[in-house]
Amino acid sequence: MSSRSRLFKQLLQWLLVGTRGGVKRAQIIEAIKEEPRNANQLASLLRVDYRTIRHHLEVLEKNNLITSMGEQYGKMYFLSNELDENFTIFKEIWNEIGKKLKRREIGSE
Repeated sequence: MSSRSRLFKQLLQWLLVGTRGGVKRAQIIEAIKEEPRNANQLASLLRVDYRTIRHHLEVLEKNNLITSMGEQYGKMYFLSNELDENFTIFKEIWNEIGKKLKRREIGSE
């Protein structure tokens, strides 16, 4: 793994595993990968408050994981080129998160 890929993986791990809201950010990335969306569409799809979605979008955009086009309510979000090129790294981390969540669910039954 190149040093650039390693740094990218560390960034993803920090944003998705090491901070609050990581699961929601991963869900946003998955939704945007499926098709570009605006904040209102993401809020409806993920059944989350619009302001919460906006917060996560700002975090993702600040860390160059997503890009946007347009202004205000019509602003559409897309995966950044770097995330798109390294999407397998995202999937590895997302799969690990899923395994941990399933273990928690089984443990709480």
